[in-house]
Amino acid sequence: MKLISATLVLFALFFTFSANAQTKTDTISKTNTSFERGKEYNLGGISVTGLKKFSEETVKVFTGLRNGQLIKLPGDKLTSAIKKLYESKQFSNVDVYLSKLDGNTVYLEFDVQELPQLNEIKITGIKTSKAKELKKEAELKLGAMVTDNLIVTTKNYFTKKYTDKGFLKTKVNLDIQKDTSDLNVVNMNIFIDKGSKIKIKNIVFTGNKALTGKSIRKAMKNTKEKLFGRFWKGSKYIEEEYQEDLEAILDKYSRLGYRDARILREGISWNKDNTIDINIDLEEGKQYRFADILFVGNKEYTDEQLRAILRIDKGDIYNGAVLKERVKGDGSPTSEDLSTMYQDTGFLFSQVNAVETRVVNDSITVEIRIREDEKARIRKVTVTGNDKTNDHVIFRELRVKPGDLFSRSNIIRSIREIGQLGFFDQNVSPDVIPDYQNKTADIDFTVIEQGGSQIELQGGYGGGAFIGTLGLSFNNFSIRNLFNKDAYKPLPMGDGQNLALRLQTSRTFSTYSFSFTEPWLGGKTPQSLSFSVYSSNQYQLNPQTFDVDRDRSLGIIGASIGLGKRLTWPDDFFQLSQTISYQSFKLNDYGFRVGADILDNGTLNNLAYNATLTRNSTGPSLIFPTRGSEFTIAIKATIPYSLLNNRDYTIADGLSAVETSAAIAEKYKWLEYYKLSFKGKWYTAFTDKLVLMSNAEMGYLGFYNSEVGLSPFERYFVGGDGIAVFQLDGREVVGLRGYENNRLSPLEGGSIYNKFQLELRYSITDAPSASIYTLGFVEAGNSYDNFDTFNPFELKRSAGVGVRIFMPAFGLLGIDFAHGFDALPGQIEKSGWQTHFIIGRQF
Repeated sequence: MKLISATLVLFALFFTFSANAQTKTDTISKTNTSFERGKEYNLGGISVTGLKKFSEETVKVFTGLRNGQLIKLPGDKLTSAIKKLYESKQFSNVDVYLSKLDGNTVYLEFDVQELPQLNEIKITGIKTSKAKELKKEAELKLGAMVTDNLIVTTKNYFTKKYTDKGFLKTKVNLDIQKDTSDLNVVNMNIFIDKGSKIKIKNIVFTGNKALTGKSIRKAMKNTKEKLFGRFWKGSKYIEEEYQEDLEAILDKYSRLGYRDARILREGISWNKDNTIDINIDLEEGKQYRFADILFVGNKEYTDEQLRAILRIDKGDIYNGAVLKERVKGDGSPTSEDLSTMYQDTGFLFSQVNAVETRVVNDSITVEIRIREDEKARIRKVTVTGNDKTNDHVIFRELRVKPGDLFSRSNIIRSIREIGQLGFFDQNVSPDVIPDYQNKTADIDFTVIEQGGSQIELQGGYGGGAFIGTLGLSFNNFSIRNLFNKDAYKPLPMGDGQNLALRLQTSRTFSTYSFSFTEPWLGGKTPQSLSFSVYSSNQYQLNPQTFDVDRDRSLGIIGASIGLGKRLTWPDDFFQLSQTISYQSFKLNDYGFRVGADILDNGTLNNLAYNATLTRNSTGPSLIFPTRGSEFTIAIKATIPYSLLNNRDYTIADGLSAVETSAAIAEKYKWLEYYKLSFKGKWYTAFTDKLVLMSNAEMGYLGFYNSEVGLSPFERYFVGGDGIAVFQLDGREVVGLRGYENNRLSPLEGGSIYNKFQLELRYSITDAPSASIYTLGFVEAGNSYDNFDTFNPFELKRSAGVGVRIFMPAFGLLGIDFAHGFDALPGQIEKSGWQTHFIIGRQF
């Protein structure tokens, strides 16, 4: 028989939390049995009442109590047992009773009330498909325990979901009903009345004199008035964004010297047409200016040097935000501020603070207080997270070394260099561990590896045929482990070398290539060695019928070897690459057009030297750069054979077609030419996700001897997606979207081209698994036969939109929809809309 008596929620619960237990006396009144408070008893057993779905053993496990253990009445162990039952979120009420006392042994009874479980969820008032989506977003799951907190948070979540979309009068009602089909389960019925979307009609300011209402409204980036035709930004009222805009208003005033500006009152009022007005009452205060700016504590740098970085003079309008940015930095890697200036020269433990010391009328005197401290050196540099890539591949890219003076800029530059390797996620996070006592710092770079190998699947349509590419690129290869069977996982990786195999084919050609690059020849200096070989066959194509004759072909065998070196002047973003290449062209009744004549048969040779000077300061991401620029100046030239051998290169008149072809083959047995090219890209970030890429490029193919003229190879082919970069005749394919591939150049190619481009990019996600961005572009360019026809303003124009998806295993994928505003050569109608599929190549 249960001895109902003194509840042993025992006085400990009174001091810890409310357990909703029944508190009586410490005497069991019905049996005159009492216990001593604070005395330890043996726990003889636990019984549980009030259960519906849980088993008694389950509840005992939740309490953490066990038979035979010593407990005090009251005491921490009993308090903890009750707390654990509540924290399990399975019970709405827990009462504890002393059911029996046998000498030093006590028996307890836990009377619990189980929370009901959620059996069914029904959302009405909105579309069924939307209701299903909301259930998932709100994480409402069948079987969940229905608590008061769940009911409140669910209602608030759905209400906020719609008010954030502008439905300010949204009403959400929750009805919890018991389900009689099962024990202790309930059904939740949710009714959502979102009402109509509420627009902001007017944003009204009072108290403003220095700034117009229009000027203040511009500072509000998220909260906008209803305006016809503005589709890119709605006029919804979202409380969180509205509060941010109120801060933006005060920030704008502060930047104009009104440091005392404040918002006296603000609120919304309803209009009869179901719109709202936002009313903001301002107090501007007076405009302040900088008085004296004094530097205190500086020894390393003079006042003049510090003023050159601060860039604030006496009499300037007081701008607290700019003052803070010039002293502490604006958060960007390229910030020019006093703190960065000190931290770049070893003063890791320096402190630079701006203090207003005197305010007289509208003038504020500011002291820049500097505590330089001692210079700090780097004690240790470590890298973690590189499971595949060998340490030396990363360490050789770092601009921070043990023993060096601490430099914030060198750490940032190291982050960029690690990202430029392409082996890691772009979010490289360094951890600086300072040791103030010894004036040293340890730096640990944490990296996240991504695929070092890439499958290239490239496709496009051009020249009347589909062009497909299959390539394997191993960007983090290790050739020294080529014969180490234990290193094949599945290939020897980790030394940063590049090994690429490529097959490209279509109805009109096929080409095979192999290339290898060692970026650090000898492992001591950033000097690269590259080597490539390739073989290609192009078959005769009838441009009218697009029939292919495989018995008539142009075969090419080629090889190249090159050296590249990073330069330290004019700065260390420059690199010089030099390459010697050789190609052998074999024509078999191919019908290659050379001016007005046809070259059918013969073997031609192309031995050339190529020097390329590049400067690449883009970053931090390889896929979506947000800052910096990339310039390339290149020259490619052959030996001027015709100026050295005193041969007569004139082809006599009256020769037969076969004789003319043979004469042409002899004339171009060793090709001679020179090529000059320039390419430049600039990246300008408006936000961290919105970036403008500007591009300008041009190229010129020249000759040494007018009797020899232009080389029939090495020409420029402009138009299309720009992906048909196969090794055929040294041609350079230049993409110009909105036009068919290569159609802006004559059949034999042009000798001059230029191209200009603006591309606005917006990043959707930069996740390691897939980086996605959209783009809109305008571009213009053209191809020309020679300087007589060259006109830099006679351009083929286009515009369009596109999307890019980068996945480490497959490279860059994308699609562009482009409209060509001009006609193709020889046609009247404009090119119109063209679709370009981009696989494995970036513009």
